[in-house]
Amino acid sequence: MSSPLIQLLVLAGIALFLILRLRDVLGTREGFEKPQVTRQDAPRAKRGDFEVIEGGPDSDITDHVDENSNAAHALVAMKAQEPEFSVSEFLGGARGAYEMILMGFEAGELAEIKPFLADEVYESFAMVVESRREQGLTIEANFVGLRELKLEDAAFDPVTKEGEVTVRFVGELTSVVRDKAGEIIEGNPNEVKRQKDVWTFARTMGTNNPNWQLVATGG
Repeated sequence: MSSPLIQLLVLAGIALFLILRLRDVLGTREGFEKPQVTRQDAPRAKRGDFEVIEGGPDSDITDHVDENSNAAHALVAMKAQEPEFSVSEFLGGARGAYEMILMGFEAGELAEIKPFLADEVYESFAMVVESRREQGLTIEANFVGLRELKLEDAAFDPVTKEGEVTVRFVGELTSVVRDKAGEIIEGNPNEVKRQKDVWTFARTMGTNNPNWQLVATGG
């Protein structure tokens, strides 16, 4: 076997190893790949726990969820605790938060987004970012836009007054992964891929702190 052919086989083996290792750390690029963080089940406001808002259904709620669903009753409870809470305004903020958090994670710049992450989520993000750095990998990503945003669920704990809202996002972005030498080993800067995520945000209702935190992630 000639020397050039041996060298080619060795390089191919190294490339395959890097790709497999990369998938172990980051997963496929079809979704916002990271360790998923789940929440422990907590007491939830259910149908019948709270009266319907006086004057009939609240369109700010029924525009997003069925008025007879547990999610709707949880949102009613949140508004009872904090009358100025607006579901539509929350979703507008979630749209911006999704891009900010997603791009912060992809770039490995967590300091600016840390206030918007629960401790468990931040720790999971930090582990992935540190693993990339140890391998000399960097990600270059560009957020193209949000294709879909939908309120999936809501919950309210009447004891702690904590409200949770789960949102489904379908975003579009381009991204590539580069090795220590700056060579692209995964992705195409000209290929737009869809990103599907289901995130849960939480906040104690009725407090002076307006910030919601990302407390759970999924796909």
